[in-house]
Amino acid sequence: MADLFADDPPASPAAAADAGGPLADRLRPGTLADVVGQEHLTGADGAIGRMVAAAKLSSIILWGPPGTGKTTIARLLADAVGLRFVAISAVFSGVADLKKVFAEAKEHRRIGRQTLLFVDEIHRFNRAQQDGFLPYVEDGTVVLIGATTENPSFELNAALLSRAQVLILNRLDARALGLLLDRAETLMERPLPLTPEARDALLATADGDGRFLLNQAETLFSIALEEPLDPAGLSALLHRRVAVYDKDREGHYNLISALHKAIRGSDPQAALYYLARMLVAGEEPLFLLRRLTRAAVEDIGLADPQALVQCIAAKDSYDFLGSPEGELGIVQACLYLATAPKSNATYMAQKAAWRSARETGSLMPPKNILNAPTKLMKQIGYGQGYAYDHDAPEGFSGDDYWPEEMAPQSFYAPSPRGFEAKIAERLAYWDSLRQKRQDD
Repeated sequence: MADLFADDPPASPAAAADAGGPLADRLRPGTLADVVGQEHLTGADGAIGRMVAAAKLSSIILWGPPGTGKTTIARLLADAVGLRFVAISAVFSGVADLKKVFAEAKEHRRIGRQTLLFVDEIHRFNRAQQDGFLPYVEDGTVVLIGATTENPSFELNAALLSRAQVLILNRLDARALGLLLDRAETLMERPLPLTPEARDALLATADGDGRFLLNQAETLFSIALEEPLDPAGLSALLHRRVAVYDKDREGHYNLISALHKAIRGSDPQAALYYLARMLVAGEEPLFLLRRLTRAAVEDIGLADPQALVQCIAAKDSYDFLGSPEGELGIVQACLYLATAPKSNATYMAQKAAWRSARETGSLMPPKNILNAPTKLMKQIGYGQGYAYDHDAPEGFSGDDYWPEEMAPQSFYAPSPRGFEAKIAERLAYWDSLRQKRQDD
């Protein structure tokens, strides 16, 4: 039997047996072996499988997307090792609720029964509330199973994380989702009214969320159709699951990182895919333009100076046209960057120069390149001996512009790619002239 129902309250046996209940509840698994898509945890060699075999649970944080089985796994864990199961949601619970839960858990522990406390959306509790769990976890009053869709390293206290094992649940793949549909058809004693192509499309619309898939299947079972739906008919009848994307949370940072690295790796197809993912999910276009502009100077730089120009032009284009027309300019900038020659020489030069500036403090430039607007400055040597490059042969004096206490440094090393190959030729030419002037 399947599972997946990360965010729903656990179903009672009566609810699971109720033929009129939601399909998702009727298909909740009865054992950990029935949970689909999480065999890396529930199998004999998985962390959960080993805990059950030893009949001893440690506190756990279950981290995974919606609809992948967090709530059901917690309930089945309690059953497997004989613990009292209590579930609360951080969305609806406060300090008073927690105090009541802990007090009841203490009473049950006195009569020899430990409590498994399942906390859904545990990241919604603030830091002080999370600290409130610590003494009860440490003294064994409760075994804590927390569920979160957000990265625990960002959302949970370090003290709480140090007392719990983080287990990662997978997004359900096509095989796991297909198994859920098979179980639904067996329970309903009839196939879904879909062509094979439409069935594949239904799996794709679920986006890894088993609960959503079964809700869609239940809708299809409830409709009388004369013939199976094809993909177009399915699309007209059912809505697609909205992509999971919080603009201030990990999904946001994961996708922008993927976009930047695809550009750096000169893969325009992947870069365009991640750009589309973010725009379709409602990301602010100006945020994307800022990151593209950063990539233009960090990963391309002078290998193609037009990269920065393209990004600024795309920003101006978007300001002028707005959405959706202005998004085409963002696409053009993205493709330009991904297909441009790559160099991080500008980025590395900046880091090296900044480091040198911090280390050398306030050294004075040589007097010959200082302005001398006053008589006193002229008397103490400001500007004396300055060689005006335009008057020098080949427009190059070869003078030394570094502070007297500091040897000349080399921060910028152009790559052999794109326009920087020409820059490298220029630098080599000037170095040879400088050496020649010094020899003369």
